[in-house]
Amino acid sequence: MADKQSPIRKTWRRGAAIAVLMGLFVAVYVTRGEQGNGGDGGVCAAARPHAAALDPLVGGELAAFQVAKEPEKLSDLAFTGADGEAKTLADFQGRVALVNLWATWCAPCRQEMPALDRLQAALGGDDFAVVPVSIDTGDPERPAQFIASIGVKNLPLYTDRSTKIFEDLKVRGLAVGLPVTVLLDRDGCRLGHINGPAEWDSEDGRRLIETAIRRGAAEPEA
Repeated sequence: MADKQSPIRKTWRRGAAIAVLMGLFVAVYVTRGEQGNGGDGGVCAAARPHAAALDPLVGGELAAFQVAKEPEKLSDLAFTGADGEAKTLADFQGRVALVNLWATWCAPCRQEMPALDRLQAALGGDDFAVVPVSIDTGDPERPAQFIASIGVKNLPLYTDRSTKIFEDLKVRGLAVGLPVTVLLDRDGCRLGHINGPAEWDSEDGRRLIETAIRRGAAEPEA
């Protein structure tokens, strides 16, 4: 039978398997890291059932997605906005956020970015945002040129030339390489993450994101 997986998944399925194994390898470290870095499982206790609801959806194009067992708050992670203003993930409070770290020299980032662009076009708004952050350290013009060259039209240009946002995720045991993507709930608590590219606008990707949006929506008043 012919393999009908997407180009990204066919190219990176071995890397996804390695990422899953790495996730198992660092499981103890992550738990310790959350505690040692001011992990706030108490603050994010309400996110646990929301994260657990995503577990049955992991597979297909999102096979390497790792659901958070002990969600921690990541609202303090900082970067720079398109106009040079300082921003943090707290600026996305109230929306589910898909935070993607990328760089112009990252070949799989070039593959993945159009899918993120389409996802933002389809679902972006008051309830959801894709938050792509370039960690390029060279020519400051290159990230904008990169985005233009691949036809991205719906994503903002956020940057962190210090790469601290990547290092902060690495210390927590979440980042292995690029791209790395973290899904946060409306309170900035991690629901899960993935190392490596994914077809985020695929049926698998949209189903996972839409579930996160629904699970975090305010309960209707009686």
